[in-house]
Amino acid sequence: MGLFSKRKTIYLDNAATTKVDEAVVKEMLPYFSEKFGNASSQHLVGQEAKRGLEESRDIIASSINAKRDEIIFTSGGTESNNLVLKGLFFHPDNKNNPSSNSAEFEGHRKNHIIITKIEHDCILNTCKWLETQGAKITRLDVDSKGFINLNELEKAITPKTLVVSIIHGNNEIGTIQDLSAIEKICHEKGTYFHTDACQSYTKVPIDVKKQNLDFVTLNSHKIHGPKGVGALYIKNNIKITPLLHGGGHEKGLRSSTENVSGIIGFAKAVKIASNSNVKYMNKLRDKLIEGILNKIPNTQLNGAEGDKRLCNNINICFNDVEGEAIGGYLDSYGICSSTGSACASHSLDPSHVLTAIGLSHAQINSSVRLSISKFNTEEEIDYVLDVLPKIVEKLRKISPLAKVN
Repeated sequence: MGLFSKRKTIYLDNAATTKVDEAVVKEMLPYFSEKFGNASSQHLVGQEAKRGLEESRDIIASSINAKRDEIIFTSGGTESNNLVLKGLFFHPDNKNNPSSNSAEFEGHRKNHIIITKIEHDCILNTCKWLETQGAKITRLDVDSKGFINLNELEKAITPKTLVVSIIHGNNEIGTIQDLSAIEKICHEKGTYFHTDACQSYTKVPIDVKKQNLDFVTLNSHKIHGPKGVGALYIKNNIKITPLLHGGGHEKGLRSSTENVSGIIGFAKAVKIASNSNVKYMNKLRDKLIEGILNKIPNTQLNGAEGDKRLCNNINICFNDVEGEAIGGYLDSYGICSSTGSACASHSLDPSHVLTAIGLSHAQINSSVRLSISKFNTEEEIDYVLDVLPKIVEKLRKISPLAKVN
Protein backbone atom coordinates (compact mmCIF):
# COMPACT_ATOMS: atom_id res chain seq x y z
CA MET A 1 0.00 0.00 0.00
CA GLY A 2 1.56 3.30 -1.10
CA LEU A 3 2.12 6.09 1.39
CA PHE A 4 -0.48 8.31 -0.24
CA SER A 5 -3.06 5.61 -1.00
CA LYS A 6 -6.64 6.79 -0.58
CA ARG A 7 -9.65 4.88 0.67
CA LYS A 8 -13.00 5.55 2.28
CA THR A 9 -13.30 7.93 5.21
CA ILE A 10 -12.44 6.40 8.58
CA TYR A 11 -13.99 8.58 11.25
CA LEU A 12 -11.99 8.55 14.48
CA ASP A 13 -13.14 11.82 16.02
CA ASN A 14 -16.18 10.54 17.90
CA ALA A 15 -15.31 12.49 21.05
CA ALA A 16 -16.08 15.63 19.03
CA THR A 17 -19.35 14.33 17.63
CA THR A 18 -20.83 11.09 16.35
CA LYS A 19 -22.70 9.92 13.28
CA VAL A 20 -26.44 9.94 13.89
CA ASP A 21 -27.66 6.35 13.96
CA GLU A 22 -30.07 5.50 11.12
CA ALA A 23 -32.55 4.17 13.69
CA VAL A 24 -32.44 7.57 15.39
CA VAL A 25 -33.13 9.41 12.14
CA LYS A 26 -36.06 7.08 11.41
CA GLU A 27 -37.52 7.73 14.86
CA MET A 28 -37.24 11.49 14.43
CA LEU A 29 -38.79 11.82 10.96
CA PRO A 30 -42.50 11.75 11.95
CA TYR A 31 -41.87 14.66 14.34
CA PHE A 32 -40.90 16.87 11.41
CA SER A 33 -43.89 16.15 9.18
CA GLU A 34 -46.72 14.38 11.04
CA LYS A 35 -46.34 14.98 14.78
CA PHE A 36 -44.80 18.42 14.33
CA GLY A 37 -46.86 20.26 16.92
CA ASN A 38 -45.75 22.49 19.75
CA ALA A 39 -45.74 20.32 22.88
CA SER A 40 -47.45 23.14 24.80
CA SER A 41 -50.45 23.23 22.44
CA GLN A 42 -53.69 21.63 23.63
CA HIS A 43 -54.92 20.29 20.28
CA LEU A 44 -54.31 16.76 19.01
CA VAL A 45 -51.14 17.50 17.03
CA GLY A 46 -49.66 19.34 20.01
CA GLN A 47 -50.55 16.55 22.39
CA GLU A 48 -48.94 13.95 20.09
CA ALA A 49 -45.75 15.96 20.35
CA LYS A 50 -46.21 16.24 24.12
CA ARG A 51 -46.66 12.49 24.42
CA GLY A 52 -43.40 11.86 22.53
CA LEU A 53 -41.61 14.44 24.66
CA GLU A 54 -42.67 12.86 27.94
CA GLU A 55 -41.98 9.32 26.75
CA SER A 56 -38.48 10.49 25.87
CA ARG A 57 -38.10 12.05 29.31
CA ASP A 58 -39.04 8.69 30.83
CA ILE A 59 -36.41 6.87 28.75
CA ILE A 60 -33.62 9.25 29.71
CA ALA A 61 -34.66 9.35 33.37
CA SER A 62 -34.77 5.56 33.52
CA SER A 63 -31.29 5.28 31.99
CA ILE A 64 -29.76 6.94 35.08
CA ASN A 65 -32.37 5.74 37.61
CA ALA A 66 -33.89 9.20 37.99
CA LYS A 67 -37.48 10.34 38.29
CA ARG A 68 -39.05 11.81 35.17
CA ASP A 69 -39.54 15.23 36.78
CA GLU A 70 -35.83 15.40 37.58
CA ILE A 71 -34.89 15.65 33.88
CA ILE A 72 -34.78 19.08 32.21
CA PHE A 73 -34.18 19.25 28.46
CA THR A 74 -31.62 21.79 27.20
CA SER A 75 -29.75 22.58 24.00
CA GLY A 76 -26.71 20.54 25.06
CA GLY A 77 -23.91 20.10 27.54
CA THR A 78 -22.75 23.71 27.51
CA GLU A 79 -26.18 25.03 28.45
CA SER A 80 -26.69 22.37 31.13
CA ASN A 81 -23.34 23.14 32.73
CA ASN A 82 -24.04 26.88 32.68
CA LEU A 83 -27.50 26.29 34.14
CA VAL A 84 -26.13 24.38 37.14
CA LEU A 85 -23.36 26.76 38.13
CA LYS A 86 -25.10 30.06 37.41
CA GLY A 87 -28.47 28.78 38.55
CA LEU A 88 -27.13 27.79 41.96
CA PHE A 89 -24.97 30.87 42.38
CA PHE A 90 -27.75 33.35 41.66
CA HIS A 91 -30.61 31.60 43.44
CA PRO A 92 -31.94 33.70 46.37
CA ASP A 93 -32.04 30.66 48.67
CA ASN A 94 -28.28 30.49 48.38
CA LYS A 95 -28.22 33.89 50.10
CA ASN A 96 -25.55 34.68 47.58
CA ASN A 97 -27.56 37.07 45.46
CA PRO A 98 -25.23 39.95 44.49
CA SER A 99 -28.19 42.33 44.59
CA SER A 100 -28.62 41.65 48.31
CA ASN A 101 -26.51 43.93 50.49
CA SER A 102 -28.09 42.82 53.73
CA ALA A 103 -25.40 42.45 56.39
CA GLU A 104 -27.32 39.61 58.06
CA PHE A 105 -26.55 37.36 55.09
CA GLU A 106 -22.86 38.19 54.91
CA GLY A 107 -21.70 35.24 56.99
CA HIS A 108 -23.99 32.78 55.26
CA ARG A 109 -23.13 33.40 51.64
CA LYS A 110 -21.95 30.39 49.68
CA ASN A 111 -19.83 31.84 46.92
CA HIS A 112 -17.15 29.15 46.58
CA ILE A 113 -17.10 26.69 43.67
CA ILE A 114 -14.62 23.84 43.24
CA ILE A 115 -13.71 22.47 39.82
CA THR A 116 -10.66 20.74 38.33
CA LYS A 117 -8.06 21.99 35.90
CA ILE A 118 -9.26 19.44 33.32
CA GLU A 119 -12.90 20.50 33.02
CA HIS A 120 -14.52 21.20 29.67
CA ASP A 121 -14.10 24.79 28.48
CA CYS A 122 -17.75 25.58 29.20
CA ILE A 123 -17.15 24.90 32.92
CA LEU A 124 -13.83 26.76 32.97
CA ASN A 125 -15.24 29.81 31.20
CA THR A 126 -18.44 29.86 33.24
CA CYS A 127 -16.36 29.90 36.41
CA LYS A 128 -14.09 32.59 35.00
CA TRP A 129 -17.16 34.75 34.39
CA LEU A 130 -18.65 33.94 37.80
CA GLU A 131 -15.45 35.26 39.38
CA THR A 132 -16.41 38.67 37.99
CA GLN A 133 -19.71 38.30 39.88
CA GLY A 134 -18.07 37.59 43.22
CA ALA A 135 -17.49 33.83 43.08
CA LYS A 136 -14.35 32.28 44.53
CA ILE A 137 -13.08 29.40 42.38
CA THR A 138 -10.75 26.59 43.42
CA ARG A 139 -9.23 24.64 40.54
CA LEU A 140 -7.99 21.27 41.72
CA ASP A 141 -4.81 19.71 40.35
CA VAL A 142 -4.83 16.20 38.86
CA ASP A 143 -2.11 13.57 38.75
CA SER A 144 -0.26 12.36 35.65
CA LYS A 145 -3.20 10.10 34.72
CA GLY A 146 -5.80 12.82 35.20
CA PHE A 147 -7.26 11.78 38.58
CA ILE A 148 -8.06 14.21 41.36
CA ASN A 149 -6.64 13.74 44.84
CA LEU A 150 -9.59 13.05 47.16
CA ASN A 151 -7.72 14.39 50.19
CA GLU A 152 -7.11 17.66 48.38
CA LEU A 153 -10.81 17.86 47.49
CA GLU A 154 -11.78 17.33 51.12
CA LYS A 155 -9.38 20.03 52.31
CA ALA A 156 -10.62 22.47 49.67
CA ILE A 157 -14.26 22.37 50.79
CA THR A 158 -15.22 25.14 53.22
CA PRO A 159 -18.53 26.23 54.81
CA LYS A 160 -18.87 28.65 51.87
CA THR A 161 -18.52 25.97 49.19
CA LEU A 162 -21.66 25.98 47.08
CA VAL A 163 -20.96 23.18 44.62
CA VAL A 164 -18.21 20.85 43.44
CA SER A 165 -18.24 20.26 39.67
CA ILE A 166 -16.01 17.49 38.35
CA ILE A 167 -16.11 15.96 34.89
CA HIS A 168 -16.90 12.23 34.86
CA GLY A 169 -15.09 10.99 31.74
CA ASN A 170 -12.60 13.49 30.35
CA ASN A 171 -13.14 14.50 26.74
CA GLU A 172 -9.42 14.67 25.87
CA ILE A 173 -7.73 11.87 27.80
CA GLY A 174 -10.66 9.62 28.73
CA THR A 175 -9.92 9.41 32.46
CA ILE A 176 -12.98 8.35 34.50
CA GLN A 177 -13.34 9.85 37.98
CA ASP A 178 -14.85 7.92 40.92
CA LEU A 179 -18.22 9.64 41.37
CA SER A 180 -19.19 7.71 44.51
CA ALA A 181 -16.00 8.64 46.35
CA ILE A 182 -16.36 12.30 45.36
CA GLU A 183 -20.05 12.40 46.28
CA LYS A 184 -19.36 11.01 49.73
CA ILE A 185 -16.86 13.76 50.51
CA CYS A 186 -19.11 16.51 49.13
CA HIS A 187 -22.19 15.47 51.08
CA GLU A 188 -20.30 14.85 54.31
CA LYS A 189 -19.09 18.44 53.96
CA GLY A 190 -22.57 19.77 53.12
CA THR A 191 -22.04 20.84 49.51
CA TYR A 192 -23.70 19.94 46.22
CA PHE A 193 -21.99 17.74 43.64
CA HIS A 194 -22.37 18.12 39.87
CA THR A 195 -20.75 16.02 37.18
CA ASP A 196 -20.46 16.66 33.46
CA ALA A 197 -21.17 13.21 31.99
CA CYS A 198 -21.42 14.16 28.32
CA GLN A 199 -18.59 11.85 27.29
CA SER A 200 -19.33 9.01 29.71
CA TYR A 201 -23.12 8.78 29.31
CA THR A 202 -24.18 5.29 28.09
CA LYS A 203 -20.51 4.21 28.20
CA VAL A 204 -20.08 4.13 32.00
CA PRO A 205 -22.95 3.18 34.35
CA ILE A 206 -24.57 6.17 36.07
CA ASP A 207 -27.13 5.63 38.83
CA VAL A 208 -28.10 8.90 40.45
CA LYS A 209 -29.73 7.16 43.41
CA LYS A 210 -26.94 4.69 44.23
CA GLN A 211 -24.28 7.31 43.58
CA ASN A 212 -26.33 10.01 45.34
CA LEU A 213 -25.74 12.64 42.65
CA ASP A 214 -27.23 16.13 42.77
CA PHE A 215 -26.72 17.25 39.16
CA VAL A 216 -25.69 15.38 36.01
CA THR A 217 -25.14 16.90 32.58
CA LEU A 218 -26.05 14.69 29.60
CA ASN A 219 -25.96 15.23 25.87
CA SER A 220 -27.11 13.63 22.65
CA HIS A 221 -24.57 14.12 19.90
CA LYS A 222 -21.81 12.13 21.64
CA ILE A 223 -23.99 8.99 21.59
CA HIS A 224 -25.23 8.90 17.95
CA GLY A 225 -28.11 11.28 18.57
CA PRO A 226 -28.72 14.68 16.97
CA LYS A 227 -26.81 17.85 17.82
CA GLY A 228 -28.39 20.70 19.76
CA VAL A 229 -30.07 18.54 22.41
CA GLY A 230 -29.04 17.80 25.97
CA ALA A 231 -30.46 17.22 29.41
CA LEU A 232 -29.76 18.11 33.00
CA TYR A 233 -30.61 15.89 35.94
CA ILE A 234 -31.55 17.98 38.98
CA LYS A 235 -32.30 16.10 42.19
CA ASN A 236 -35.77 16.88 43.45
CA ASN A 237 -36.10 19.80 45.88
CA ILE A 238 -32.87 21.51 44.80
CA LYS A 239 -33.64 25.03 43.65
CA ILE A 240 -31.84 26.91 40.90
CA THR A 241 -32.50 30.10 38.98
CA PRO A 242 -33.21 29.63 35.25
CA LEU A 243 -30.98 31.15 32.59
CA LEU A 244 -33.88 31.66 30.18
CA HIS A 245 -37.14 33.33 31.13
CA GLY A 246 -40.21 33.00 28.97
CA GLY A 247 -43.19 30.70 28.77
CA GLY A 248 -42.22 28.52 31.72
CA HIS A 249 -41.31 25.36 29.83
CA GLU A 250 -39.45 22.51 31.58
CA LYS A 251 -40.85 23.23 35.05
CA GLY A 252 -40.04 26.89 34.57
CA LEU A 253 -36.31 26.12 34.48
CA ARG A 254 -35.75 26.29 30.72
CA SER A 255 -38.21 28.43 28.81
CA SER A 256 -38.21 27.92 25.04
CA THR A 257 -40.33 25.67 22.84
CA GLU A 258 -38.88 22.19 23.24
CA ASN A 259 -36.91 20.69 20.35
CA VAL A 260 -39.28 17.71 20.20
CA SER A 261 -37.75 15.99 17.18
CA GLY A 262 -34.27 16.32 18.67
CA ILE A 263 -35.44 15.04 22.03
CA ILE A 264 -37.11 12.05 20.33
CA GLY A 265 -33.79 11.30 18.63
CA PHE A 266 -31.87 11.72 21.88
CA ALA A 267 -34.11 9.21 23.63
CA LYS A 268 -33.82 6.72 20.77
CA ALA A 269 -30.02 6.94 20.91
CA VAL A 270 -30.17 6.21 24.63
CA LYS A 271 -32.59 3.33 24.12
CA ILE A 272 -30.39 1.53 21.57
CA ALA A 273 -27.12 2.09 23.43
CA SER A 274 -25.89 -1.22 24.83
CA ASN A 275 -23.20 -2.77 26.98
CA SER A 276 -22.21 -4.93 24.01
CA ASN A 277 -21.32 -1.73 22.13
CA VAL A 278 -19.16 -0.65 25.06
CA LYS A 279 -17.34 -4.01 25.10
CA TYR A 280 -16.80 -3.78 21.35
CA MET A 281 -15.36 -0.27 21.61
CA ASN A 282 -13.12 -1.38 24.47
CA LYS A 283 -11.76 -4.13 22.23
CA LEU A 284 -11.04 -1.74 19.36
CA ARG A 285 -9.56 0.85 21.73
CA ASP A 286 -7.14 -1.63 23.27
CA LYS A 287 -6.14 -2.98 19.87
CA LEU A 288 -5.37 0.51 18.63
CA ILE A 289 -3.47 1.55 21.75
CA GLU A 290 -1.40 -1.63 21.88
CA GLY A 291 -0.72 -1.49 18.16
CA ILE A 292 0.50 2.11 18.28
CA LEU A 293 2.71 1.59 21.33
CA ASN A 294 4.18 -1.62 19.92
CA LYS A 295 4.72 -0.43 16.34
CA ILE A 296 5.84 3.15 16.92
CA PRO A 297 8.77 3.82 19.28
CA ASN A 298 9.02 6.87 21.53
CA THR A 299 5.29 7.17 22.10
CA GLN A 300 3.20 7.28 25.26
CA LEU A 301 -0.46 6.99 26.23
CA ASN A 302 -1.97 10.08 27.85
CA GLY A 303 -4.52 9.37 30.58
CA ALA A 304 -5.63 6.29 32.48
CA GLU A 305 -5.61 2.66 31.39
CA GLY A 306 -8.16 -0.15 31.20
CA ASP A 307 -11.53 0.23 32.89
CA LYS A 308 -10.54 3.64 34.27
CA ARG A 309 -10.52 5.00 30.70
CA LEU A 310 -13.47 5.72 28.42
CA CYS A 311 -14.04 2.84 26.02
CA ASN A 312 -13.66 5.04 22.93
CA ASN A 313 -10.72 7.28 23.83
CA ILE A 314 -7.10 7.05 22.67
CA ASN A 315 -4.71 9.98 23.23
CA ILE A 316 -1.06 9.45 22.31
CA CYS A 317 2.14 11.52 22.40
CA PHE A 318 4.20 10.93 19.25
CA ASN A 319 7.36 12.52 20.58
CA ASP A 320 9.48 14.66 18.23
CA VAL A 321 6.63 15.10 15.72
CA GLU A 322 3.96 17.80 15.47
CA GLY A 323 0.51 16.39 16.15
CA GLU A 324 -0.96 18.79 13.60
CA ALA A 325 1.29 17.32 10.92
CA ILE A 326 0.20 13.78 11.84
CA GLY A 327 -3.42 14.87 11.68
CA GLY A 328 -2.91 16.41 8.25
CA TYR A 329 -1.32 13.25 6.88
CA LEU A 330 -4.05 11.09 8.41
CA ASP A 331 -6.65 13.30 6.76
CA SER A 332 -4.99 12.74 3.39
CA TYR A 333 -5.65 9.04 3.94
CA GLY A 334 -9.28 9.70 4.84
CA ILE A 335 -8.67 9.20 8.58
CA CYS A 336 -10.34 11.82 10.80
CA SER A 337 -8.51 12.57 14.06
CA SER A 338 -8.06 15.44 16.50
CA THR A 339 -5.13 17.18 18.12
CA GLY A 340 -7.28 18.34 21.01
CA SER A 341 -10.83 19.19 21.95
CA ALA A 342 -12.91 20.21 18.93
CA CYS A 343 -14.74 22.67 21.18
CA ALA A 344 -11.52 24.68 21.50
CA SER A 345 -9.93 23.99 18.11
CA HIS A 346 -9.96 27.71 17.26
CA SER A 347 -7.47 28.35 20.07
CA LEU A 348 -3.70 28.32 19.59
CA ASP A 349 -3.14 27.77 23.31
CA PRO A 350 -1.81 24.36 24.38
CA SER A 351 -4.37 21.91 25.74
CA HIS A 352 -5.21 22.79 29.34
CA VAL A 353 -5.90 19.11 30.02
CA LEU A 354 -2.50 17.89 28.79
CA THR A 355 -0.86 20.77 30.61
CA ALA A 356 -2.61 19.76 33.84
CA ILE A 357 -1.30 16.18 33.67
CA GLY A 358 2.25 17.51 33.45
CA LEU A 359 3.17 17.20 29.79
CA SER A 360 5.77 19.54 28.33
CA HIS A 361 4.85 21.97 25.59
CA ALA A 362 6.62 19.73 23.06
CA GLN A 363 4.74 16.66 24.25
CA ILE A 364 1.42 18.49 24.07
CA ASN A 365 2.15 19.57 20.50
CA SER A 366 2.94 15.97 19.57
CA SER A 367 -0.33 14.54 20.91
CA VAL A 368 -3.16 13.15 18.79
CA ARG A 369 -6.59 12.00 19.94
CA LEU A 370 -8.31 9.12 18.17
CA SER A 371 -11.84 8.36 19.37
CA ILE A 372 -13.83 5.41 18.09
CA SER A 373 -17.49 4.45 17.92
CA LYS A 374 -19.64 1.37 17.52
CA PHE A 375 -19.56 1.96 13.76
CA ASN A 376 -15.79 1.50 13.43
CA THR A 377 -14.46 -1.89 12.33
CA GLU A 378 -11.38 -3.99 13.05
CA GLU A 379 -10.42 -3.59 9.40
CA GLU A 380 -10.37 0.18 9.89
CA ILE A 381 -8.17 -0.16 12.95
CA ASP A 382 -5.82 -2.44 10.98
CA TYR A 383 -5.63 0.19 8.26
CA VAL A 384 -4.75 2.91 10.76
CA LEU A 385 -2.07 0.70 12.28
CA ASP A 386 -0.62 0.16 8.81
CA VAL A 387 -0.64 3.83 7.82
CA LEU A 388 0.19 5.64 11.06
CA PRO A 389 3.69 4.15 11.67
CA LYS A 390 4.70 5.17 8.12
CA ILE A 391 3.44 8.71 8.69
CA VAL A 392 5.32 9.09 11.98
CA GLU A 393 8.50 7.60 10.52
CA LYS A 394 8.36 9.97 7.56
CA LEU A 395 7.76 13.00 9.75
CA ARG A 396 10.51 12.08 12.19
CA LYS A 397 13.00 11.88 9.34
CA ILE A 398 12.39 15.52 8.54
CA SER A 399 11.73 16.75 12.08
CA PRO A 400 14.38 19.06 13.60
CA LEU A 401 13.21 17.90 17.02
CA ALA A 402 14.06 14.29 16.25
CA LYS A 403 17.49 15.29 14.98
CA VAL A 404 18.23 17.29 18.14
CA ASN A 405 17.14 14.42 20.42
